[in-house]
Amino acid sequence: MNFKDLKIPKCKNYSGYKPCKPYYNCFESGCADENAGMGTKILIVSLDALGNVLDNTPILHAIKRKFPVSTIYWITLANAEKILLYNPLIDKVFTWTDENRMILKNIKFDYVMNADKSVYACAFTNEVNAKKKLGFLLNEDGIIIPANEGAMYSYILGIDDQKKFRENTRSGVDIIHEVFELEYKLDPYVFNFSDEEKQFISNYKKEISFDDKKVYVGFNTGCSELFPNKKMTIEQQIKIITGLLKNKNLRIILLGGREDTERNEQIYNAFNKEDKKNIINTPTTMGIRRGACFMSIPDIVISGDSFGMHLAIALQKYIIAWFGLSCWAEIELYGNGEKLYQKDLECSPCWKRVCPYNLECIEMIDLKKIVELVNNFKKQ
Repeated sequence: MNFKDLKIPKCKNYSGYKPCKPYYNCFESGCADENAGMGTKILIVSLDALGNVLDNTPILHAIKRKFPVSTIYWITLANAEKILLYNPLIDKVFTWTDENRMILKNIKFDYVMNADKSVYACAFTNEVNAKKKLGFLLNEDGIIIPANEGAMYSYILGIDDQKKFRENTRSGVDIIHEVFELEYKLDPYVFNFSDEEKQFISNYKKEISFDDKKVYVGFNTGCSELFPNKKMTIEQQIKIITGLLKNKNLRIILLGGREDTERNEQIYNAFNKEDKKNIINTPTTMGIRRGACFMSIPDIVISGDSFGMHLAIALQKYIIAWFGLSCWAEIELYGNGEKLYQKDLECSPCWKRVCPYNLECIEMIDLKKIVELVNNFKKQ
């Protein structure tokens, strides 16, 4: 074969470096996988906040409905990469590095879909070679702007507090579908475990003497340090668990990330030896994937608006979610849970990092209601 005869295959498996199968020559034998055509090439830009990245995964179903033959790449920050592992709807995940951005800027895409209203995500999207850009871009003054008509509602929400905090009733999942000109059908989040992780979950259940007749209540106690005022107080959490322990059919599972280690220890150690038999304090320093394994065990998850809440949604748990500074309307529970928030509190939501009102929105959370909802839960 000479240079003039070289026809590069439009194939997901062809790298130009080595054959997709040992000793296989696709130029002589044809494509080894007839379903490996690239089709419509799409780059998703979703970098910021672990919960937002997971919250954006439902669009993958809609993309595949609209473009059945397609190649989907996703670029995200390094800490979010693990969320997207084992996702059958994504062809390749790229982390936010100079090398990967250089590679992606040299690929010609049909679509780039930028979910993030951040200057760096928008600047990168400006530079991507794509026939159509959806979501958000950066203008010549360095200002974030909508890239298409579908992004207008999301854009206005960001700059109009009255609409965002008082008028909007649409979930973030619904809105991001509109941004990307996709049909919204209440598709679920996409999060999958590997075979090794499934085995880990099975082994851990044996370790804690898991009893299928009991109702397991996961308590995701903390949240990211970016917005620490989303948390309940330790005293509130202890009070809820004290109320739950009166129900002998319940076992409590404390959940959280590395930043919640000390908090969970304080909660666990607030109880006597007898009570601790029904409280499981899961490890908090083993990373996102192991945290998800522990989250998979309970039937119910109690959580604030955090990555843990989004993970519980992805795992299709019954969720009791409390809200204070953040927007409860933007969270889609898929009819599988309850949202607790202060309807008549004028200052909530606000998205402030410092509260001038002694965190009334957290202080007023109905703890008895949470206990009541758990006790009324019927295990399938």
